[in-house]
Amino acid sequence: MAQTSKKMQIVFASAECAPFVKTGGLGDVAGSLPAALVRAGAEVIVMVPKYATIKDEYKAQMEHFADFYVSLSWRNEYCGLEKLEHDGVTYMFVDNEHYFARDYPYGFFDDGERFAFFSKAITESLQHLPEGFECDILHCNDWQTALAPVFLREFYQGLPLYDRVKTVFSIHNVAFQGQFSDTVMEDILGMAHIPAAATQLRCDACSINYMLGALHYADAITTVSPTYAGEIQTPEFGEGLDGVLRERSYALQGILNGIDVVGFDPATDKRIAANYTVDDRAGKAVCKAKLQEELGLEIRDDRPLMVMVTRLTRQKGMDLVMYALDRILSGGVQVAVLGTGDRDYEDGLRYFQGKYPGTMAARIEFDPALSQRMYAAADMFLMPSKFEPCGLSQIIAMRYGTLPIVRETGGLKDTVQPYNEFTCEGTGFSFSHFNGDEMGDAVFRAARLFWDNREAWNQLVTQAMSQDFSWTRSADKYLDLYFFMHPEIERPVAVEAAAAVEEPVAAEAEPSAPVKEPAAAEEPKAEEKPADDGEVKPTAKPAVKKTTTRKTTTKKATTTKAATSKTTTAKATTTRKRTTAAAKKAVEAEAAPEVKAEATAEATTAEAKTAAKAPAKTAAKKTTSTKTATAKKATAAKSPATKAATTKAAAKTAPKAAAKPAVKVEEAPSEPKAKAAVEAKPAAKTTTRKRATTTAKKATTKTAAPKAEAKAKDKPAVKAEPEPKAAEVKTAPKATAKTEPAKKAPVSPAAPAEEKAPTKKTSVRKATATRKRR
Repeated sequence: MAQTSKKMQIVFASAECAPFVKTGGLGDVAGSLPAALVRAGAEVIVMVPKYATIKDEYKAQMEHFADFYVSLSWRNEYCGLEKLEHDGVTYMFVDNEHYFARDYPYGFFDDGERFAFFSKAITESLQHLPEGFECDILHCNDWQTALAPVFLREFYQGLPLYDRVKTVFSIHNVAFQGQFSDTVMEDILGMAHIPAAATQLRCDACSINYMLGALHYADAITTVSPTYAGEIQTPEFGEGLDGVLRERSYALQGILNGIDVVGFDPATDKRIAANYTVDDRAGKAVCKAKLQEELGLEIRDDRPLMVMVTRLTRQKGMDLVMYALDRILSGGVQVAVLGTGDRDYEDGLRYFQGKYPGTMAARIEFDPALSQRMYAAADMFLMPSKFEPCGLSQIIAMRYGTLPIVRETGGLKDTVQPYNEFTCEGTGFSFSHFNGDEMGDAVFRAARLFWDNREAWNQLVTQAMSQDFSWTRSADKYLDLYFFMHPEIERPVAVEAAAAVEEPVAAEAEPSAPVKEPAAAEEPKAEEKPADDGEVKPTAKPAVKKTTTRKTTTKKATTTKAATSKTTTAKATTTRKRTTAAAKKAVEAEAAPEVKAEATAEATTAEAKTAAKAPAKTAAKKTTSTKTATAKKATAAKSPATKAATTKAAAKTAPKAAAKPAVKVEEAPSEPKAKAAVEAKPAAKTTTRKRATTTAKKATTKTAAPKAEAKAKDKPAVKAEPEPKAAEVKTAPKATAKTEPAKKAPVSPAAPAEEKAPTKKTSVRKATATRKRR
């Protein structure tokens, strides 16, 4: 039962979170995703360590909320919770100066112990949250919080407060896993005595792996792009965890990151030289000229400016850059690089800056303000990563109208659509292999477009700036996962709308089911045309009534024929009736609505009533009598066109028509209903004739009458298939007699109806006499 009053309540745990502390993409995600979740209607508490590096202005806003002790093996460590409300999100800072009062978040000898404490503090604090907040989802990020799902399962499972908690673990970079000596298992984690934990945390003979534990224990696993989710299940990208990721692939999905579209907005960004929009990009040219001047490059708008804002590591593709940079710079492309990293790459960039003054600029430093100016000023942004879980730089570049040149891997492949010169589609340029020549080719594809077709270039810039990379889209994907894990919680708005769309479909399916059920019960043949059954069944009852009236208006000749058909039908077994009903519907589906009604009349009223769930013996008698007179009048009214239509309909069912005569005279089963129909014939000829005359004119106007005759022939033919062989043998002579009039029917356009009548009557009398004797 959905709880309408309860919101989805999420604890989002991360080792860093912008704007308080940030070293990479994880800080951006933790700073933006929770706010988007709150806007979508969820309640979120973000848990972050209270680092000493957090600015004093934020520390001054914190209020002490709770404190307790956290057991870590033989230790009992203090833990305080400092609460801060910021931009509509509640932040809880885990306070322990012994572990977190340091100059930098990571890189210390005791990181294994520090973040084991943080993970344990997260799980312990779930019982110290604000009143009314009961955690539904514990969302952990990267190895620093990977032990939280392990602790929750091993130490807290079974406690009422924790039973409802579902865990989600997000991999932001599988290369950083948190591997430590196996002595940590007992000395810090206190889990060596738990076989399941000891087994699922161990990655080799003497090491344990925090991330490996989360992959085993978390209820759901996510990563930051769909392509990366597939890549990490391969040995090339899995970093040794591909095996367990393949095992748990059913719980793994990739959800693309977004960016803060308000913070990264060229129309309002105060950090850039001039603002601009997708419709008016004059300010971008100003930004380019200012940056060229700032970096000591030639101030030229006819040369493409390509920038990189990155860590100088092999993972970011710096090997390819060093290989191709000479070719790129000598080819007329200006290059500017901002970042720090491996010493070899830093020295290499300085070398090229000295070799190509005015064309190459290297800034070996960390400068967020300069990075923003570079995003806004550049024409192209180079990001040739060896692997990239998601990447935010290429998204920010597109936001500022700078076309990315990327390698097709991870999130780069998911976010950048390569330019198609034939359709002009795309948002950037890409290359497939980790190869310097391929990268250089991609750079010059972009440069040639810049030089040779500025109109196409400008269109590509417009398409890149028009992309939606907001966190709203990503938050919606995460909410899909959260509500899937907690189906008892009702999702507001979006889910209700989706349900409203689905419900009518279900409602439509319900009426169709009963319509099809009778057809299935009647005969397997009905399965060939389920759609026809749906059309015929709802009109079954009206068809019977209309048939009775129209039959009263018909002429003698067809009466004999219809009576014979009905006599045979009445005497047929229950199985035969079902077969006829199924066949009748198949034929009626091809004819006009009017033909359906008359066909039903001439074929078998008793069967039609059976389909309508009213197979009473009395009704069969009355209907047969009325229809006998009705059918007689109808045949006389047939025109040449009518006969032609009859012939055409008969041709369609030629195989069945051949078997018809034998079926008409089959009288093997002797049911009371059949006898009643036979005895009713004389009464039909005398009593109903006067009534038939009154409506004869109406019947003659129906051009579908001829087709009805054809259908009457077809329907008995269907009965021939399930008939017992004994019956066929007995009635063979009579079948021959009845076959002859059927062949004469289409010969003459005017007189055949009258010729048929006497022959038919004779056949009927003989058949009737035989039945009575029996």
